[in-house]
Amino acid sequence: MDIPLFGDAPNKRRREINLGGAHTATSHNDILQEAKLRRSQRNDLKRRQDSALLIQHWWRGRIALNDVRGDLRHTFDQDVTSITGLRCLVLLGQDEDALGRWSTVVLSSCKDVLSQGDQSWVVLLQRLALILLRSISTDPRSQYARAHLDVLATLLSSNPQRLAIAQYLVSHGFYTYLRHAVLQLPMPAKASPILTSLATLLTAPLAHRDILAPSLREFVTTILTVPLLPNRLLPAIGPFSARLPLASLNLVPLDILDSPALVASEPKIHLLANLALLMPPRYTVLPPAAFATYLQLAALLMNALPTNALEPAASKPGAASNWADDDSDDETETTVTVVSSFESRDALPQLDEKTRKRLLTLPSSEHIASLLRAGQSQALLPHVISFCFALSTVWPTRRDKVLTTFMAYNKGGLVREIYRGFVRRSPLGRDDSFADITKLDHAADWPPLLLLADLYTQALLTMGDDEFFSSGKNPAAPRNPLSLDELTEFSRKLLNIAFSLYWRDDSTSVQDGSVPGLGSVKWENVREKATKCLQALHARDSRRTFTPKDHWLVTSQLDMTSFIQAAIFEEQELSQPENGRATSMSKRQIAYLSPRLGVLNNIPFAIPFDVRVGIFRRFVINDMQSRGLDSFRGRMSTTRVTVRRTNIAQDGFDRLGDVDLKTPIAITFMDQFGNEEAGIDGGGVFKEFLTSLCKEVFDSDRGLWLANKKNELYPAPHSYATEAHSLAWYRFIGRILGKALYDGILIDVAFAGFFLAKWLGKQSWLDDLASLDPELYSGLIFLKHYEGDPEELSLNFTVSQEEFGVMKTADLIPNGSNIPVTRENRLQYIYLVAHHRLTKQIKKQSTAFFEGLSEIIDPKWLRMFNQQELQILLGGVNAPIDLDDLRSHTQYGGLYDDHEHTIEIFWSVVKTFNQDERRKLLRFVTSCSRPPLLGFKELNPNFAIRDATGDETRLPTASTCVNLLKLPRYKSPQVLREKLVQAINSNAGFDLS
Repeated sequence: MDIPLFGDAPNKRRREINLGGAHTATSHNDILQEAKLRRSQRNDLKRRQDSALLIQHWWRGRIALNDVRGDLRHTFDQDVTSITGLRCLVLLGQDEDALGRWSTVVLSSCKDVLSQGDQSWVVLLQRLALILLRSISTDPRSQYARAHLDVLATLLSSNPQRLAIAQYLVSHGFYTYLRHAVLQLPMPAKASPILTSLATLLTAPLAHRDILAPSLREFVTTILTVPLLPNRLLPAIGPFSARLPLASLNLVPLDILDSPALVASEPKIHLLANLALLMPPRYTVLPPAAFATYLQLAALLMNALPTNALEPAASKPGAASNWADDDSDDETETTVTVVSSFESRDALPQLDEKTRKRLLTLPSSEHIASLLRAGQSQALLPHVISFCFALSTVWPTRRDKVLTTFMAYNKGGLVREIYRGFVRRSPLGRDDSFADITKLDHAADWPPLLLLADLYTQALLTMGDDEFFSSGKNPAAPRNPLSLDELTEFSRKLLNIAFSLYWRDDSTSVQDGSVPGLGSVKWENVREKATKCLQALHARDSRRTFTPKDHWLVTSQLDMTSFIQAAIFEEQELSQPENGRATSMSKRQIAYLSPRLGVLNNIPFAIPFDVRVGIFRRFVINDMQSRGLDSFRGRMSTTRVTVRRTNIAQDGFDRLGDVDLKTPIAITFMDQFGNEEAGIDGGGVFKEFLTSLCKEVFDSDRGLWLANKKNELYPAPHSYATEAHSLAWYRFIGRILGKALYDGILIDVAFAGFFLAKWLGKQSWLDDLASLDPELYSGLIFLKHYEGDPEELSLNFTVSQEEFGVMKTADLIPNGSNIPVTRENRLQYIYLVAHHRLTKQIKKQSTAFFEGLSEIIDPKWLRMFNQQELQILLGGVNAPIDLDDLRSHTQYGGLYDDHEHTIEIFWSVVKTFNQDERRKLLRFVTSCSRPPLLGFKELNPNFAIRDATGDETRLPTASTCVNLLKLPRYKSPQVLREKLVQAINSNAGFDLS
């Protein structure tokens, strides 16, 4: 049929002639515009003519195609099962009625058509099979879908004659089409008539050994990544699973993770979830090669996922957390100031409940135990290690189950095997290969080392000293999996690794760089794991030494002078308000911004103690100078406070509560009669005030503090101590101790190690409980090593404590009263009980105390020390007083010198003093009974003796502000001893004479 053109076209093509004798245009520009307009009209006309011709051609072609298709359909209907009919059907393509008729007829009466071996038939059947696949993919619920599936299943049967068809389909998107069909199945799919046929077809190409490798690869990347695949195939999942050739999984190359189908996180997670259902039941029968491939593939999948991807922390209220990292408090909300650049994280996928439940089988104790049983061979163990490491890394909220099961397996024998078979021979962390480890290619060496670090960090939480230092001579006694020599070597490796990752000018490579071969595991994760284990091992070594002298130091790698200067400079830079940084930064953030402070805040033991003390004092001096004070405490801004000697604690609390304690404080004492005591406070009176104040506030009768059997103090855990008034006192005491540290005044008080750990932001350990509650500690150790069933003991996840005659019970975890303690969860119970006693009961008190302390002392300054060192920094060395050291650093004034008679008999008398009397003398002169932490050379000003008078009836006096002993010129040793002992035991005021 012709389509008429525009009727007025011939008239518009005539040239218009002006017969009036004058041109209509009046200028040259008008002529040009008119010419452009006519050209545009001609072009527009041509476009419309061309479009009309195209429409004519399409219409004629469409009519012709319909005619041809009609002829083809007529021919097909006359002879459905012949090769001619087959050719017609292939040419017809997606004619659903024709395809449905052919599949139905062939299945009912002409199945021999499907077994034709002639090449012409095979080629046509290949094309037709692809058309049937497209039909199923488009509408798997059509009335012919089941017939199509049965035809395809017959064409893909294991008959060798069908190999060409199977090979053709697999290479032309066989599994992609079926994936689309599976995704359209309803859930549950029990009512779907095509379910059994579809499940059969999914595994059909896998029956051909010659194409098993490419078929299995496509099956894994395309079908096993389908979300909720088992749920979609119910109830055919059993036969489907049985037909899978998982024993040949080793034919799947590990580079499938680079395929487009596995780029995003979701398909990786669904592949892992489907493997979690299919593989564990086959662990015991899988060939080693297939088992190894599964473990490698699963580890690679988990390493490629962002942390928490398998259980997003915010996906469900009350999501499980790792009990070893739990420091939460139901009644206290902690706010953390964070620098935004540190918080960029990959978006986590949203998981449905069924997938989460399936994934939860992976970190379960039962699964890890079965995995370890099946993977004990030397060939499989490296892959088992990589799997467990990846699982504990990507799923930190379930890490404790993985690590606890691993640690307990074979009584720690597997841990020994990891160290002796992998970590010990690894070049990582060796002293002779100290280098930038981010530049080294040791991908296979990292999982064993880092898993061992995680295992020991976890184990030390509930490992007592008796077990840690066990010699192994008694087979029945609990035993440390590694010997002390092995732990010494292991800790040195970790120290070298951690130091290398902190000590670098380019922190970006650690912050953002990934470990080669470990997917999304970053160098920052390596540093964190090494640091945590190091801190735990060093804490144990600090309590009871097992390493050689200078084991923890890295001074051979450093120029100490430049280190000190750079650390001081970096601290000044971080402290500048104009830099716009958060005033409270985490250790991780500090490590990113400052390599030296990163070392000092995370692995301070790598630097000698005296160097760190010097750096601490320089930090204080810099802070003084920034506030307009010099190191000798300029007095222009001195705050003057009057305190009644009979009411020191309350007056101090009332009058110093809002005072800036970083400024100099001048104390004036009032005696019992209301008179001011003689003396001008040059610092010594404040020292005396501080000493007297501490004696009052730390008195256990006040109800704020308790003492353990070693007379070490910790906050009282009862409810009275958590009231607002008591918390205000804790904050005040924290400020006062901060003042002492700031001014370098030694305080004669000892704190329990677990409480000092709170100052440093560190965890408490089970062994800390021994000093607090020996009976409870013994009971928990008994439970840990109990050979029977712990359920026989009728314990649950609660803790009871008597307070003022009333027994109170608290849940350790939600619904803890209904959760029994079993063999699997007893380590969690032991940790939580210890954590409750050592941390949660004193959390509010500790928080208030540390809040006050942090007002004076920057927390990152304190983190340069461990608990024992902090105690020394606060109260001096708890060691015998070295008289030779004291004498060599004593200065003399007036008529005295080192060889004067009175001085000679003074030292001879003091030499006869016991240590208690020597401490009293030191306290009488300096206000502190402990010697300075670095010896008497550090006492500022030096210990001094000056002659007072020739009157031997007078007692010695002291000016504690200048550490001065005013000693009359005694001639008799007996008189000197009598007067000196009377003076140091008098406990009189500043105006003693």
